[in-house]
Amino acid sequence: MLTLPPSVQIFVATEPCDMRRQMDGLVLLVRQVLHGDPHSGHLYVFFNKRGSHARVLFWDRTGYVTVTKRLERGTFRVPWSQETVAERSHMQIEAAELALILEGIDLRGAKRRPRWTPDAMTSEQASPAM
Repeated sequence: MLTLPPSVQIFVATEPCDMRRQMDGLVLLVRQVLHGDPHSGHLYVFFNKRGSHARVLFWDRTGYVTVTKRLERGTFRVPWSQETVAERSHMQIEAAELALILEGIDLRGAKRRPRWTPDAMTSEQASPAM
């Protein structure tokens, strides 16, 4: 399981990437295609056309880091459709989702349960009862 602070976001390119690209090529993709800041500390994930390679790029305050995974058999299954690819250059996912994708689990049929979010405090809750 990936353990990342909540401030770190994960962006996944929806278009396949040429895995011959090294760090500088991926940085260029982050800036020009994903319109992101490669020095932000966020993770940028790229998959190749066949879905057998994944590459993660991030900045760790002293330099770029890339992590590459190549499957010996099978493909990575990304949880978006071809319509999404036409609409967006990237998707934002959570660390748990990335870990499952890299583990080979297909998330396309998975359902996300509603999450609790704090509502705005009402005036009754804001003032303590005396």
